[in-house]
Amino acid sequence: MNAHLRVTLVQTELAWQDPAANRRNLAAHFRGLVGRTDLVVLPEMFSTGFSMDAEALAEDMDGPTVGWMREEAAALGCVITGSLIVREGNRRYNRLVWARPDGSVAHYDKRHLFRMANEQQHYSAGDRRLVVQVKGWRVCPMVCYDLRFPVWSRSRDDYDVLLYVANWPQRRAHAWSTLLRARAIENLCYVVGVNRVGRDGNGATYGGDSVALDFLGQPLSSEGGGDRVETAVLDLESLQAYRRGFPAQLDADRFELLP
Repeated sequence: MNAHLRVTLVQTELAWQDPAANRRNLAAHFRGLVGRTDLVVLPEMFSTGFSMDAEALAEDMDGPTVGWMREEAAALGCVITGSLIVREGNRRYNRLVWARPDGSVAHYDKRHLFRMANEQQHYSAGDRRLVVQVKGWRVCPMVCYDLRFPVWSRSRDDYDVLLYVANWPQRRAHAWSTLLRARAIENLCYVVGVNRVGRDGNGATYGGDSVALDFLGQPLSSEGGGDRVETAVLDLESLQAYRRGFPAQLDADRFELLP
């Protein structure tokens, strides 16, 4: 296991329902990252914006956007992750894809669908968490609205980093920042939250506030708006030392989640 994990937060505007334009824009943001990062994190629905036009925009797992993620991961020599609209049979998912540099992929389907935008009418919910490894670090990736549900996010001593990709509107920015800190503190883990900026086709405005936090909820990166690409370095020894000195996880409630 590597003692340090370099995580790159890509906060940018997204072209509305234009996957090709977003792929070009994001590729430009990757310049200079070769050999400088272990994990690149993109926003939720990074290829389209937070659209409910699932039928028109859904891609297969062997479609152009997942293919692009695999190619970019190989070129950069790191994992790339973010969510996009994926078709599987007759269902559509807001699916986080974890693309490794060796060409393999894993995925997590958003569990909590944002009913205030009728997301549940257009997408199917996932039913299982994902924990993946990069450089020996255990990462649990989730999507936007999942942040509001601490039971789903709760550590079972099975991850070191909790990660959220989002299209979280600026008018609820205080909730975003507060809940990210809460998840870090209560789970004794690093938390990374990556949000978009700009305005989408529905008129919603996004302020960014992407951040990497340590296990005390303290920022390891800058916060705020605007296009930015920033790499935070997470330290495993510091995390393990804190868990040994303050082992609150030993007193955590045991529970099972029903289907």
